[in-house]
Amino acid sequence: MRRSLKDHLGITLRGLAMGAADVVPGVSGGTIAFISGIYEELIATINTLDLTFFSIWKRDGFLSAWRHFNLSFLSFLFLGIVISILSLAKGIKWLLHHEPLLLWAFFFGLVLASILYIAKQITTWSAKVFIAIIGAAILSYLITIAEPLASPDNNWYLLFCGFIAIIAMILPGVSGAFILLILGAYQTFIDILNQLREGLTNVNTELLSQAMIKLVMIAIGAITGLKVFSKVLNWMFKNHKNTTLAILTGFMIGSLNKLWPWKQIISWRTNSEGIEVPFLEKSISPTQYEGDPMIVWVFIFTAVGFLLIFILERLASKKKS
Repeated sequence: MRRSLKDHLGITLRGLAMGAADVVPGVSGGTIAFISGIYEELIATINTLDLTFFSIWKRDGFLSAWRHFNLSFLSFLFLGIVISILSLAKGIKWLLHHEPLLLWAFFFGLVLASILYIAKQITTWSAKVFIAIIGAAILSYLITIAEPLASPDNNWYLLFCGFIAIIAMILPGVSGAFILLILGAYQTFIDILNQLREGLTNVNTELLSQAMIKLVMIAIGAITGLKVFSKVLNWMFKNHKNTTLAILTGFMIGSLNKLWPWKQIISWRTNSEGIEVPFLEKSISPTQYEGDPMIVWVFIFTAVGFLLIFILERLASKKKS
């Protein structure tokens, strides 16, 4: 498909929106792709991309291989995603340190609305669907209270996180940042992005190399996961759509424990920068929270997050009609 410069700029803008969505737990880049009309092309392009690229390159030349696999589309889309993620990472880190209650309240509202959005797509409610929701919710909850398998700074753990989190590029409704949050690697990922940005802006080769090593591990996991998940999830949606939606709904219900704004820190860990950060936390009531629980503001930001997903759903409905 031949596109003009205007078309490519439009794809980059969609990438910017997808990147912004993927930084925020609860909003999916897949949802943005779905709403903006590029979801099917994205899935088809990912599914067809394989090592035959090199044989076509050898036989017909690089440009033929590039066009055959629609790589201009992917390149401009991922350019927008990368620019957006790097731009927002610093703001997210500041909020995590200075306004955690309001940030988690916003995320909580996003996921709460996403649960309703996904559940509404279940067309037949059967015993199998209810069992899938309950089972997935229990599993997800147990993950949120479990001690992480490894330190979120560990390179091999980051590869595993990249493998799992890439599901956000495939499914509307599930956020990659949300998966990283469940796995305990969300703040680590934000720190890596800020480390990369600082390394680039300050021409600090040490910072840049540290960030690049970690990002390469995440990328390897993501690329592997992308190929695996794209085929598995396409099969599941075609053959067991209701059960798949039920599992996603239950998974997000159980995860609300992780996003609950009021937390008590059980244990700490030292991150790669030598700074002590929370390792294990448990959800508590606002009355038990040490400091100002900001109950009114928490409810306001929860409502804002909820309404954002509601608006996106309305836009998606108009796009379909």
